[in-house]
Amino acid sequence: MSGHHHGHEHHHAAASENNSKKLWLALGLTSSFLIVEVIAGFLTQSLALLSDAAHMFTDAAALAVALIAIKIGKLPADDKRTFGYQRFEILAALFNALMLFLVAVYILYEAYVRFSQPPEIQSLGMLVVAILGLVINLIAMKILMSGVDDSLNVKGAYLEVLSDALGSVGVIFGAVLIYLTQWVWVDTLVAVFIGMWVLPRTWLLLKQSINILLEGVPDEIDIEALRQDLLSLDGVESIHQLKVWAISSKNIHLAVHLFAPQAERNRLYREATEMLTHRYGIRQVTLQIEENPCHSHEHLHQH
Repeated sequence: MSGHHHGHEHHHAAASENNSKKLWLALGLTSSFLIVEVIAGFLTQSLALLSDAAHMFTDAAALAVALIAIKIGKLPADDKRTFGYQRFEILAALFNALMLFLVAVYILYEAYVRFSQPPEIQSLGMLVVAILGLVINLIAMKILMSGVDDSLNVKGAYLEVLSDALGSVGVIFGAVLIYLTQWVWVDTLVAVFIGMWVLPRTWLLLKQSINILLEGVPDEIDIEALRQDLLSLDGVESIHQLKVWAISSKNIHLAVHLFAPQAERNRLYREATEMLTHRYGIRQVTLQIEENPCHSHEHLHQH
């Protein structure tokens, strides 16, 4: 048992080390380009570029916070924090989502102001910078892609870079259109689309993070199916006190009382833990096997 657990932890450490490298690379790329884009946004008077730069800024912040979260998440557990600092990853994801939200709101407000008085826009400069931005984003996406399933943190960062890449596509389209038609309002429209595109994704990340912070059942766990699977184990007559929650995006815990008066306890324990590990990926399990119905009903009345 301990060997398996140790192996799992070792694999977890290697994965987070790998994720750190990817995040550092992506952070280097986005930060350096961010500076270029902000300057270009002001020089060309393009709100679409500035909105893309605001996005790039949240990208860079997301990547930086994700890196800090991985670093802090590795700190060992102590007597005060028996789970260690794994939860920090979720706080980081929540922070990212809130920042994205604020940026989207700012861009929409700025767009509202500009619709009445559109400024003069340098469409060629805007086009060159947007193409560069797209290339940078695609490279960053390629780097982050393989870590998306390992961590909510990397997933958050990947989503940011993806939305940014789409932003760059919008800016390229806008720049070409302005160059050909002189319709400067297109720039504002593109900025609004970028803002609107980001909001639902931000909401999703926000919801996932809050669900974990509220000790909610993780999205990927079907609690009804899990309940039925536990009840179908040989010897189990009823279950109660079933609790499933997550500490971080990949660290799911379960606690349950099984009323199984006739069952051979060691066998039942082994079967239950194997089923939970293989079918649901839950490795942190606390099982209480009971043979006294009064005791279990007492629990039901109390809670």
